[in-house]
Amino acid sequence: TPSNSSAASDVYKRQPLTSDAAEANIELQPGELVKIQLGAQIDGFGSIVCDTIIVPPKEGAEDVVTGRTADLILANYYANELLLRLMIPPGLLASGTDEEKAKAAAAKPPTQSKITSLLDKVVKSYECNLVESTTSWLFDRNEIEGTKKIVLAPAEGTKGEGVPQVGEVWGVEMGVTLGSGKVKTLDQRATLHRRTANTYILKSQTARKTLSTIQAKFGHFPFSLRQLEEEGTDTKYKVGVFDGVRSNVLRQYELVGDKDGQPVARSLTTLGKELPHAFCIVSNIKQPSRRMVSRNWVPRQHSTLANIRQTRRSRMKRF
Repeated sequence: TPSNSSAASDVYKRQPLTSDAAEANIELQPGELVKIQLGAQIDGFGSIVCDTIIVPPKEGAEDVVTGRTADLILANYYANELLLRLMIPPGLLASGTDEEKAKAAAAKPPTQSKITSLLDKVVKSYECNLVESTTSWLFDRNEIEGTKKIVLAPAEGTKGEGVPQVGEVWGVEMGVTLGSGKVKTLDQRATLHRRTANTYILKSQTARKTLSTIQAKFGHFPFSLRQLEEEGTDTKYKVGVFDGVRSNVLRQYELVGDKDGQPVARSLTTLGKELPHAFCIVSNIKQPSRRMVSRNWVPRQHSTLANIRQTRRSRMKRF
């Protein structure tokens, strides 16, 4: 699947076409936040990772990041760490007495509203907000938006469905903003698409040819229109993509940004099962390598994050 980057206030998926000079020539500025996302798949089994970095100054990276940028990066990192632990089914206790194991097995997973409430406490400690409708999806073979989903800070009319179970693989997403948390669809052209499971006989030969190319090269995973350009595909493919979206055999990922134009930090982790009593992180973000100094919060003093250092430590392995 294509890699893509999103600038400071973007939330999702910017990948401009080389033929669009205005978009392709945008320059990143020192100190700007950039979200970089990469996906890969083997035999239909996908893994995605996304992290937020800070563009260093031209003369070299600074050792210390302060102010609201540090608040945002740390809020996103610690909220993501907590979310990963809340995703683990409660009964997965790798060690302990029979009584402890029985107690763990009897525990109920947190509700989606409870998950949002806990994460909201973390990010508000940094005077930040969750990005509305940040969604974690169940991954299946040839499918990165499965039958279950967890929606954080859901917008009106949006809700999650299901909880993680043993043997499942999830794409766990976290989004934090310095703004209100509300998002808006941006005016820029959408360039990322994905083949849906719907079937429909497209009427034009151009559309059928385009869909056949997409199916052969990308399957049901996301692709960029730029990839079609680089393959030397006839420029008429744009008509075929338009027909595919209109007929619902292709999904178009709209470009979404913070409604207030404020910076957004985002991460995405692939979480899956390794052993009967443990989950593994297949792809994940690392702890910020540059020193972050926040005036708002010390994680060791916050009871909500006791999970990060103590709870379920034996049940999660990183790769």
